[in-house]
Amino acid sequence: MKINSITMDLHAEELIRMALKEDISSEDVSTNSVMPESVRGTVDLIAKQDGVICGLPVFEKVFRLLGDDIEIVFYAADGDDVKAGQKLACMTGDIRVLLSGERVALNYLQRMSGIATYTRTVAKLLEGSGTKLLDTRKTTPNNRIFEKYAVTVGGGHNHRYNLSDGVMLKDNHIGAAGGITKAVEMARDYASFVRKIEVETEDLDMVREAVEAGADIIMLDNMDHDTIAEALRIIDGKAETECSGNVTKENVAALRDLGVDYISSGALTHSAGCLDISMKNLHPVAE
Repeated sequence: MKINSITMDLHAEELIRMALKEDISSEDVSTNSVMPESVRGTVDLIAKQDGVICGLPVFEKVFRLLGDDIEIVFYAADGDDVKAGQKLACMTGDIRVLLSGERVALNYLQRMSGIATYTRTVAKLLEGSGTKLLDTRKTTPNNRIFEKYAVTVGGGHNHRYNLSDGVMLKDNHIGAAGGITKAVEMARDYASFVRKIEVETEDLDMVREAVEAGADIIMLDNMDHDTIAEALRIIDGKAETECSGNVTKENVAALRDLGVDYISSGALTHSAGCLDISMKNLHPVAE
């Protein structure tokens, strides 16, 4: 399942409400202390670091859920490259809403932009190779929809969204079934005929068994360059291929010449940093 802006928007509101409830269990004591009544104000959204911006609709949704009189003018869009010091948006509305929503909104925006930035760096290293860059399920609980959307904004592709989204027989599934052949047979009997079956392999003997069992996709897990090359010769186009295991921006370029169909990287979501973005220059405005 590909996570696009429409898919994300369908799921975002409930999750954002949960984040706001976590941050405001009863009231924003600090803001209510200094701003007991509604005063209209304005604030700028500023990038403090070069990167790829992602999550502006989520950022906006946070404030919309806290107040209906917020006006936002954006000077950038998701997927844009931004520079340190660049003004990304200007917001006007109840200062209490601007203050109370600041941290939750920035948490989403900084995290999603960090993932998009890291993903674009890795994706560029694979440009022209014909290999697609995939994410994994190694995501922050309750934030998967946002993080996988950020991967697509950064130029990557989504692997399965969750356990209901596809059949992937990993080492423990294979162990539980009693081997690759039996696991694939059981999956064929149980899963819908429209679902592909992916098998994780760790050595060439497992690759041979996966080919013979009729796996649709064969994952080559934590193999070195020469072993992957030999595995591809064994597979010989009989299945789609995915390379996985500790793939990062530091080593992905070494895999681009192999010709695998997909390279998956948990680092896109679990190791990406946050892009430094701030709300600055808050001040009241005349009514």
